[in-house]
Amino acid sequence: MVFSSVIFLYLYLPITLIVYFLTPARFRNIWLFVVNMIFYGWGEPVYIILMLVSILLNYIMGIVVGKYREDKKKIAKRALIINTILNVALLVFFKYFDFIIESLNVIPVFSDLKPLGISLPIGISFYTFQAMSYPIDVYRGETKYQKSFLKFGTYVALFPQLIAGPIVRYTDVANSLEKRHIDAERVAKGIRRFMIGLSKKVLLANNIGQLWDVFNAMNMDEMTIAGAWLGAVAFTFQIYFDFSGYSDMAIGLGEMLGFTFLENFNYPYISKSITEFWRRWHISLSSWFRDYVYIPLGGNRCGIKRQIINILIVWSITGLWHGASWNFLLWGLYYGILLMIEKLFLLKKLEKIPVVFTHMYTMFFVIGGWVIFAIEDMGRLLKYFQTMFGIKGTRAISSEVLYYLRDYALILIILIIASTPMGKFIYNKMNDKVKNIVVPVLIAVALVICTGYLVDSTYNPFLYFRF
Repeated sequence: MVFSSVIFLYLYLPITLIVYFLTPARFRNIWLFVVNMIFYGWGEPVYIILMLVSILLNYIMGIVVGKYREDKKKIAKRALIINTILNVALLVFFKYFDFIIESLNVIPVFSDLKPLGISLPIGISFYTFQAMSYPIDVYRGETKYQKSFLKFGTYVALFPQLIAGPIVRYTDVANSLEKRHIDAERVAKGIRRFMIGLSKKVLLANNIGQLWDVFNAMNMDEMTIAGAWLGAVAFTFQIYFDFSGYSDMAIGLGEMLGFTFLENFNYPYISKSITEFWRRWHISLSSWFRDYVYIPLGGNRCGIKRQIINILIVWSITGLWHGASWNFLLWGLYYGILLMIEKLFLLKKLEKIPVVFTHMYTMFFVIGGWVIFAIEDMGRLLKYFQTMFGIKGTRAISSEVLYYLRDYALILIILIIASTPMGKFIYNKMNDKVKNIVVPVLIAVALVICTGYLVDSTYNPFLYFRF
C-alpha cells in the first residue's frame, strides 16, 4: 500500500485515524500495532513474519544489552555483536543473495549456482537499520531498554515511516511511545504537511517521471545530447519530489498520530558543494551512517589516510544499501570520491568562487550521479554518458526533444521554483488571517486534483519502495 493511492486516502487512513482518536490513550499503541501490520502485509502478508522476527530479535537483544551493559559489559557487547550480525545477515539474504549468486556466475567454478528468486521485502533496508540502531543506543547509554514488546514493535513498524523512512531512531520517539499529546492544531499541521507531500508526489514527481521514462526507454542510437540531458534533469526532479514528498507525508502522518519525526530533506538542490548536498539530502540516512559506521570506524580522528578509507567504506555501503546492483556501488563510490576531493582541498577553493558557479558545479555532478543511480544496465549507462557529452558524433538536438521541451516547459519552471525555499518564504510572510483562509482552500483543491490524477492515471510509481 502506498500513501498516494485512493485506497489509502479514503479507506485505510480515515479508519485508522477515527479509531485512533476514539481509543483511550493507554490502548492506542495496540491499535497502532495492528494497523501497522495490516499496512505492511497489504501486498505480501508472508513478510509480516520477517518483520516480527526482526522486532523480536532486536527487542530481546535490547533487553540483554540493557541489563548487562554496566555490570557485565562483555555479555552486553557479545549480545550487541550477535544482534548486528543477525540483522545484517537477514538484510543480505533477502536483498543481496541473488545479486551475489548472479555475480559469482561469471566465474566458471560457481556457474552452477542458481539464484533463489527471492522477492525483496518492502522497506527492509529502512526498518532493519532502524531496529538495529536501538540496541546500539542502549549499549551506548543513550536510551533505556524498552520492556514492552508492544511499544517496541509499534516503534519499528510505525506505518508512516515504515516503507521509506525517514529512518527514525528509538531515542527520537521513546517518550512519545509512552505518552503523546494530540490536539486539533497538531492534527491540522499534520494534514498540511501530508498534503504538501502528496502534491509533490502526485502532481510533480509523477508528471516529470513520465518524461524520464520516455528517454530511459529510448534507443540509444536515436538519443541526442539535449535529449540525454533533458532525461537526466527529469529524473533529477522526479527522485527528489518522489522521495521528499514521501518524507513530507510521513512527517505529516506522524504529527496526526502524536509523533515528531526529524526532517529528511532541506532543499538539497540549492547546495553549493557536494558536501552541502549530502547535509541536505536524505538527512536521516546520512546521519545514520555517520553515527553508526563512519565514527565507529575512526571517522576523521585517525589521520587523513584512514579518513579516506573510512569515507570510501561508508559510501560503498551507502551505494549498496540502495540496491543490489553494480550501478549502486558505482554511485556510492562516485560520491565517496567527490566528497574526499572536497575534503582534501576543493571545499576551501569553492568558498572563494561566486555562488552561481559553485551551484552549477554541484548540480552538474548531482545530475551525473542520478544518471548512475537510475540506469542499472552498465552498458547502457556508459552509452548514456557518451551521448550526454557528445562522444562518437552524437547529434545535438532533434525535433522530438524540442517538442518535449515545449510540452514540459511549464512544469520544469514549477519544479525549479519548488526546489527552492520560495514557497516557504511566502507562507511565512502571510499573516494568520490570510493563512486561515487560503491554506484550507489550497488543501481542499490539492486533494481534489490529486484524487483526480490518481483515479484517472495508472502511472504512480514510487522509486524508494525497492530500497
